[in-house]
Amino acid sequence: MAKRTVGFLGFDELSLEMAASLIRAGYSVNAFDSQMDSHCSMELSKLGGVKCTSPSEVWKGAAALVILVPEPNQMEEIIFGPEGGLKGLPNEAVVVLRTAILPSYVQSLEKRLADECGRSFVVDAYVCRATSKSSDGKVMITSSGRHEAIAKAHPILSAMSEKVYIFYGELGAGSKIKMVNQLLEGIHLVSAIEAISLGIQAGIHPMILYDIISNAAGSSRIFKKHIPSWLKSALPLQHAPISLVESLGSILGMAKSLVFPLPLLAVAQQQLILGSSHGGTQETLLHKIWENVLGVKLEDVVNEELYNPEEVACQLVERSKNVKQVAFIGLGAMGFGMATHLVKSNFTVRGYDVYKPTLTRFANAGGVIGNSPAAVSEDVDVLVVMVTNEIQAESVLFGDHGAVAALPAGACIILSSTVSPGFVTQLDLRLHNQGKNLKLVDAPVSGGVQRAAMGTLTIMASGTEEALELGGSVLSAMSEKLYIIKGGCGSGSCVKMVNQLLAGVHIASTAEALAFGARLGLNTRTLFDFVTNSDGTSWMFENRGPHMLDNDYTPHSALNIFVKDLGIVSHESLTRKIPLHVAVTAHELFLAGSAAGWGSLDDAAVVKVYESLTGVKVEGKLPPLSKESVMQSLPSEWPVDPTDDIRELIRNSLRPLVVLDDDPTGTQTVHDIEVLTEWKVESLIEQFRKMPKCFFILTNSRSLEPEKASYLVKEICRNLHAAAKSAGNMEFTVVLRGDSTLRGHFPEATDAAVSVLGEMDAWIICPFFLHGGRYTIGDVHYVADSDRLVPAGDTEFARDHAFGYKCSNLREWVEEKTRGCIPASEVASISIELLRKGGPDAVCEQLCSLKKGSTCIVNAASERDMAVFALGMIQAEFKGKRFLCRTAANFVSARVGIISKPPISPKDLGRYKERAGGLIVVGSYVPKTTKQVEELKIQCEQRLKCIEVDVENVAMKSSEEREQEISQAAEMADIFIGANVDTLIFTSRRLITGKTPSDSLEINFKVSSSLVEIVRRITTKPRYILAKGGVTSSDLATKALEARSAVVVGQALPGVPLWQLSDESRHPGVPYIVFPGNVGDHTALAVVVRSWARPSRLSSAKDLLLKKVGMQLVLSTSITWKVLRLLLKLQKRKIIHPAALKQGGLPLVACCVAAAEQSSVPITVHFDHGTSKQDLIEVIQLGFDSIMADGSHLPFKDNISFTKYISNLAHTKNILVEAELGRLSGTEDDLTVEEYEARLTDINQARDFIDDTGIDALAVCIGNVHGKYPPGGPNLKLDLLKDLHALASEKGVFLVLHGASGLSEKLIKECVNLGIRKFNVNTEVRRAYMDSLAVPAKDLVHAMASAIDAMKAVVAEKMRLFGSAGKA
Repeated sequence: MAKRTVGFLGFDELSLEMAASLIRAGYSVNAFDSQMDSHCSMELSKLGGVKCTSPSEVWKGAAALVILVPEPNQMEEIIFGPEGGLKGLPNEAVVVLRTAILPSYVQSLEKRLADECGRSFVVDAYVCRATSKSSDGKVMITSSGRHEAIAKAHPILSAMSEKVYIFYGELGAGSKIKMVNQLLEGIHLVSAIEAISLGIQAGIHPMILYDIISNAAGSSRIFKKHIPSWLKSALPLQHAPISLVESLGSILGMAKSLVFPLPLLAVAQQQLILGSSHGGTQETLLHKIWENVLGVKLEDVVNEELYNPEEVACQLVERSKNVKQVAFIGLGAMGFGMATHLVKSNFTVRGYDVYKPTLTRFANAGGVIGNSPAAVSEDVDVLVVMVTNEIQAESVLFGDHGAVAALPAGACIILSSTVSPGFVTQLDLRLHNQGKNLKLVDAPVSGGVQRAAMGTLTIMASGTEEALELGGSVLSAMSEKLYIIKGGCGSGSCVKMVNQLLAGVHIASTAEALAFGARLGLNTRTLFDFVTNSDGTSWMFENRGPHMLDNDYTPHSALNIFVKDLGIVSHESLTRKIPLHVAVTAHELFLAGSAAGWGSLDDAAVVKVYESLTGVKVEGKLPPLSKESVMQSLPSEWPVDPTDDIRELIRNSLRPLVVLDDDPTGTQTVHDIEVLTEWKVESLIEQFRKMPKCFFILTNSRSLEPEKASYLVKEICRNLHAAAKSAGNMEFTVVLRGDSTLRGHFPEATDAAVSVLGEMDAWIICPFFLHGGRYTIGDVHYVADSDRLVPAGDTEFARDHAFGYKCSNLREWVEEKTRGCIPASEVASISIELLRKGGPDAVCEQLCSLKKGSTCIVNAASERDMAVFALGMIQAEFKGKRFLCRTAANFVSARVGIISKPPISPKDLGRYKERAGGLIVVGSYVPKTTKQVEELKIQCEQRLKCIEVDVENVAMKSSEEREQEISQAAEMADIFIGANVDTLIFTSRRLITGKTPSDSLEINFKVSSSLVEIVRRITTKPRYILAKGGVTSSDLATKALEARSAVVVGQALPGVPLWQLSDESRHPGVPYIVFPGNVGDHTALAVVVRSWARPSRLSSAKDLLLKKVGMQLVLSTSITWKVLRLLLKLQKRKIIHPAALKQGGLPLVACCVAAAEQSSVPITVHFDHGTSKQDLIEVIQLGFDSIMADGSHLPFKDNISFTKYISNLAHTKNILVEAELGRLSGTEDDLTVEEYEARLTDINQARDFIDDTGIDALAVCIGNVHGKYPPGGPNLKLDLLKDLHALASEKGVFLVLHGASGLSEKLIKECVNLGIRKFNVNTEVRRAYMDSLAVPAKDLVHAMASAIDAMKAVVAEKMRLFGSAGKA
């Protein structure tokens, strides 16, 4: 295949790197530049590229032409001149305008290329080098253009760079994104100089400040790269004031034209203008100005004696004194975590806070509480104060019941609140004057709520040596990084103040930059990703930017905190006579936010100031993408299938993969692998001795609360460790298989595993799952929805009440789930570009280069990507690296080299002749499952019985109602399965959630356990079992079916595992289909159920003859049909008795229902005298309008129980229920009840019976009988009927009289007047039929005609007698 050519018109050092990447990717490269230097020319030739002698030679036959446009009009003659016009460039070729000039010029250039040169595919490209740790120095490209142009250009852009950022729409995104980045660089440069200068003026060595802040929240890339050189008067030329002033001026000019305020950038530019106005060389201007402001020579300050604050802290801790009693005042968000961590560190801690519920929480956490600052301060060695501000600090120390008066002599006070250095100095003096030898440690903290609770704060402490020695053990317990700052009390607060200056400015500049980007029309999330790889980034940009993009202002640190902290900076600016233009302007922005009512929101809400002023929206929802376009834009897959190499390495490694599956759906990509549902050490030893390449342990931990899930994972890991040791010190790799839509216990499960197995070189996060449509591209996890890729954070899965999340970008997701303990900026990433261009060796190299304990996410868009990663990971393991993997199913099959096989059918397992019904159980509540259940019911309506389990009854109501729901469902299912009918048991589709994630998990448990109990009670062995949903399938396998192990045979459908249960299970050998809740389209469940249905009967005579199935039996149905049609012309109700059902079965019912539907008068079909619960359950499903639950043969309480059960069940189908109280004597359908067994209806019992059963009609016993009345005639108790009528009217119940044959017209009328609304007539109709058969007839047809006439006459007479004739 011929190589595709890319031409370069204009060539520089970046062009050379792009050309090298293209050549490595298999492209050929032509280049022309009249001024190409010898180095570039020589290197291009070495790579195999061609240096052309004319522009037309470059673009001839090229697939793409990259045109370097450094300045407007520079390429006018070459492109549009007489020799130009891009003649010879194919019409389908892409023109890439490499430029960052103004968008308006790029857009006009695009138009001219279209109008004058016929170019349809034009994109722009801003090319620069990445500066992030992971991609430092590598080429990245920002490109914009129309969708079709980008689709053509994307593979080429990807091939020539490390990262590509795409903006769809008009050209000019490169110029815009460069503006935003320069805006941040300018603000960060000036604020860094302001901060260092403030620190110098406060007497802190600038290099100590630099070292501390470079690892703190105030850090930025500009600060880290340029402050050391600025201090030495060697600022790089690109950030010299004059050139930067011009760039920032252009940005401000653009903002002016858009009527968009950039206050931070404006004051930063003013400082730079001040510098450029003082003459001198560009590199030294700001340096000299700040020397004048500070009155010092910066070089002398830098050269002052240095010390290491961390080493000083270590020495201090070693000689610190033992502390027994600690008081802690201020148990807010930070203080509570700090105090409880001290309790966990075995200090006795007395706590006080004005908020009483917090005191209760603290007592529950093991602390001792007091009712005032004084009460907790008596007899303590150390007092820690962690209140909000100086006023509160003053109050708790010196106010009513203040701590100072109660403290013993010689005690130490650690002040950890953020306050001004001046306040600390005054406090130290005031404590000294108390005459109690009280010692003060100035120890502000940084790190946030989570780190406070973990004891991993950064603390900047200062004070006398004696004070620090007394408080040293407490400071050490609360911190991960402890810095001792020399200079006495106030020095620690100075360092914190400088850090807060930078942190506050960086939050505000993030808001200004993202808001300006939104006004420029840029996708703010893509803009954010670009900046994080550029010099414009900062710690706060990467931490707070996502809050702004998600429009999530849940307060992690309130906006009012920076009103206070930058207020301290503004005050120090005034008192120290040092101008801090940028910091003071940032303070005004936070003040504006607070004044607008946003002070209690997260500090990222400062962006709302810009949004409210300008109307822009910074929120950067990741848009759904065209799946086809995205896949086409990716580089070609790695050309070699690594599966054989993986298998070979596994054979040699003897290192099994142990998959801890949080539900059974993780087996959806494997076959011929064993699954254990228990983890006793003995079972695991046996498994290890089999030397498997892989085995699963089903933990079902997703259904547990976090603490229980962690305990379970620890237990399994301990058992694995013990078993592996007993089996010969085997090594193994653990995979925590989790949901591909990111739900589950992360990071709890990984933390638990590491606590037992030891620290890993890296955690691997890999949720790619092809069959579920889960792709990770550009670090963003997507869920396929038809032809679109939807960011996972925008799907219903992200709204899960137990495991919900917001972030789709996996790096941000890790930060979100770890609550900031692992920042997004510290998460490594294996890109698709690395997988497809570098292959397994590049993966191995990157994994081996990771810092120990890293977290690494894996991008993947195909199974080949997954296999490439798996081979690279195995290679790294051979080099001694250890990994803990949190992955979806595809990783497992790739890691052990499994090749997929076609779906398994019942015939493959020899199960197609089994006759029992199949059992389908659906517990999953996700919307996809609901759609699949609805489609299943539509497609399989004729051969599927459906039983709905009311979630509210089993999870939210009484134990009695729960038991009734469970027993009813189990009985029905047992009957249907025994009748060879496939049966669907599904939970009601209304999702019920709790107030907290724990409450929701508890509800889920109750629902799942109810399904378990239902299946446990089903005694009939199903033909197969299908469980829908992860938790459902796990619980059914382990608890309901009691399986200790199973073998994954394969898949029933791609992504739908098929197991065979082990011999000890309740149904050994029964196929068990594990259907994940989030797999397949809306028809997938129906497809599986239909493929596992019993073969349907042959439906026609033609089928019988074609299949040669023996003789054909011909029966005339016209007789039965004719009888029904004629009778239905007269009757209002067609009654079927149990004996008739037994004889005629379903065909008889079908005939009755069909005839009723075709009748010209209203007809209902009734099932009479149902004494068998099984019969009644079955007929409820068959389309009857009403039934009689006849428990008259039972004792009263049993009759109530029987009738209530059937009544509740029938009412779910809107079926009217009749029941009998008392008992009729006589004979009907060969069943005789003797006279001594007869019982009249008891009026007192009737009231309770009606109330308890909820029936609609009551069949009364008032002396009526079945069959013939005695010679003396009927003796009906009409007084009893009168009382029953009064009760029935009160309760809204109809009265029914059985045994109406033989009643006189007078009695009938009296009964009607006393409330009887239905009479049952059987004996006289039967007698007429039998009498007609005694008369000889020529043929069966004539005999039937005679019988019809005879019955017709009786029915007509009875309808007249009952008053029903002619009322239809």
